Amino acid sequence: MSIRHGLLALLERGPRYGSQLRTEFESRTGSTWPLNVGQVYTTLNRLERDGMVAQGGQDEAGHALYAITEAGLAELRTWFEKPVDRTSPARDELAIKLAMAVGAPCVDIRDVIQSQRRHTVKAMQDYTRLKAQALVAVESGGARERDDVAWLLVLEQLIFQTEAEARWLDHCEARLIRLSTTMPPASPSASAPASGSASRSASPSAADPAPAPAPAAPNPITTTPASTSGGTR
Repeated sequence: MSIRHGLLALLERGPRYGSQLRTEFESRTGSTWPLNVGQVYTTLNRLERDGMVAQGGQDEAGHALYAITEAGLAELRTWFEKPVDRTSPARDELAIKLAMAVGAPCVDIRDVIQSQRRHTVKAMQDYTRLKAQALVAVESGGARERDDVAWLLVLEQLIFQTEAEARWLDHCEARLIRLSTTMPPASPSASAPASGSASRSASPSAADPAPAPAPAAPNPITTTPASTSGGTR
């Protein structure tokens, strides 16, 4: 998340002080990514160091005001015009968790998937409820209509994201089930010779009977009922 560019976008509307920027940032994004005042002032200090903002006096209450500079406006225009880079995606905790759960001892990856699916569906329901409220606010208009529209867009992105996550979880479960049916059984370890028995040659003679086939190892993954949250991809 680019806090610096978010603050520059707010400063484009006029000079503001730190706490005001924090309040407006959270109002615009529905507090989805909350900030603390320390983050705001640390970012403002760096922007001032880089020549993108400058302190421009005080308001009536004595708050130090920050204003965007020409360099800041140029940086903001570049940010809006440039696509978000996906070549180095942010770490996704869920993807890392499932990757580590594969083959982990004492972990049933199906339980991990099903637990996450329940949480994801609950989040989707909460976002959908908030979207209905945001739509009412947008349609009724008012002084904060711009913030309501911004919050609506953020909510819809969260809904699409959770829908995609639910589909991906279904895909992971189906993938693991398919792989469990095609994986070769594990080879049993060779039995140690009985104590006191005569040693045998490493290569069996032609007279030795063929060893009995080993029983197939049980599958660690079993088929579970299909989920209703989405189809596999």
